[in-house]
Amino acid sequence: IKLALDNVSAKFEPGKIHGILGPNGAGKTTLIRIINQIITPDDGGVYLNNRLMTREQLSSLGYLPEERGMYPNMTVSDFLLFMGSLRGLHKNESKAALDYWMEKFDIQEWRGKRIEELSKGMAQKVQFISTVFHNPDLLILDEPFSGFDPGNVKLMRGILREMKEEGKTILLSTHNMNSVEELCDHVVLIDKSKKILEGTVQ
Repeated sequence: IKLALDNVSAKFEPGKIHGILGPNGAGKTTLIRIINQIITPDDGGVYLNNRLMTREQLSSLGYLPEERGMYPNMTVSDFLLFMGSLRGLHKNESKAALDYWMEKFDIQEWRGKRIEELSKGMAQKVQFISTVFHNPDLLILDEPFSGFDPGNVKLMRGILREMKEEGKTILLSTHNMNSVEELCDHVVLIDKSKKILEGTVQ
């Protein structure tokens, strides 16, 4: 039996980008899956606004897993509208969000393309949009920049900074120190299932 996380505790404040940093196998993804309520911890819990988090509150959360997964036969528009409906958006809200993000990424011509026709980088963009489509208050991103070229990394970082300014809480799980140093205000370092340190990037 492997202990995936050993008494790990951390505090993530709104309006900040928090880096969850550590080597592969350290326990980062397990921590993220517990926050998402995909995995139930043997001990402890996740608190949101000083209250034990409930499944109903998951609708205010956006999660981009490291293992990407979309429906290959759906068009980009149909996929995003479907994801919006799963998050409880009304049809008009979903259409407005679709127009906003298509313009934001300058990808209006992709609307009718099937997911399977997209390059890896294009598919990454669509998956990111599906994560933020419902305007979540808490955003959890697991290695979000893998597969992106430098131009798209810059675009993504700009969007995350905008969301931070809007007061969103952003958790960024990565082993890339450049991403942490350029983006994050606060860092939790995990190694071999334990929290090693926590504090500002400085």
